[in-house]
Amino acid sequence: MLTAILAIIIGFVLLVWSADKFVESASATAFHAGMPPLLIGMLIVGFGTSAPEMVVSAMAALEGSPALALGNALGSNVVNISLVLGFAAIIAPLTVQSKIVTKELPLLMVVVLVLGAMLWNHTLSQLEAWALLIGFFVVIFWSIYSGMKNKGDAMEADTVEDLKTNTMSLKVAGVWLAVSLALLIGSSRLLVWGAVDVAHALGISDLIIGLTVVALGTSLPELAATVIAARKGEHDIALGNVIGSNMFNILAVIGIAAAIKPMENIGSEIFWRDWMTMMVTTVVLFITAISFKGKKGRINRFEGAILLLFYIGYNGYLIMDVLK
Repeated sequence: MLTAILAIIIGFVLLVWSADKFVESASATAFHAGMPPLLIGMLIVGFGTSAPEMVVSAMAALEGSPALALGNALGSNVVNISLVLGFAAIIAPLTVQSKIVTKELPLLMVVVLVLGAMLWNHTLSQLEAWALLIGFFVVIFWSIYSGMKNKGDAMEADTVEDLKTNTMSLKVAGVWLAVSLALLIGSSRLLVWGAVDVAHALGISDLIIGLTVVALGTSLPELAATVIAARKGEHDIALGNVIGSNMFNILAVIGIAAAIKPMENIGSEIFWRDWMTMMVTTVVLFITAISFKGKKGRINRFEGAILLLFYIGYNGYLIMDVLK
């Protein structure tokens, strides 16, 4: 089991490093290709920070562990809102200015509800998986349309500043893009193998490992990107990272995993405990961050602390459940 634990540690380190390089090189490549800065912030960064979840869940499904794949996606969404945004809000209270962010929040709510309807019968069929993937591409095209329509948005100015600090040439960016993608896939496979091996050795289900250890590890890129953005005062990027990542996790991560291996006989706890937890955290985010009747959305330090406590309580419950 020592080898499996080392595989998890090495896999996490390589995963976080390669994901960061992937986002940086992909952003530089897109910028040199003339892609609008706002779309780079919304799509490249959002997609890049979700890349670990996508690759890990795809590998888990290919290796016959769909529960780990589902747990990774649901757990990552809970981590993103409760731990990532909670920690970021404690560092710097988050104020929402971007119209795009406020439009994406209701869309995220719809996506979460659609997944709940699919999980209600404790199965996730291949047809439902393809529906999620179609929804993913619809969201992508909608984001492109919104980005082109909302020139001069607050989120665009923040993204332009970030891109100016990225000095990669097109050639260097292309090389790093290929290298980081290869490392992303390799480290994900190493992580999945180690996590499954440890879970089986300790008698813990793949689902619990996915909801806790793997979900936290694959959410580290979001944590780093969001905290850095919050410290720099780029609140819309911080929130945009989490909202975009959570939509990608449901539509693409779960969609890809279930398309590879349909999920049958899913335990009822996935709906009543895990999906419900994700739903509650999403509702809390919606209530605090949405702008309403002239009131700007804002997550203050107190609300950030509440979100952090929510994360601790949920993971504490999972651990106590395992120790019974």
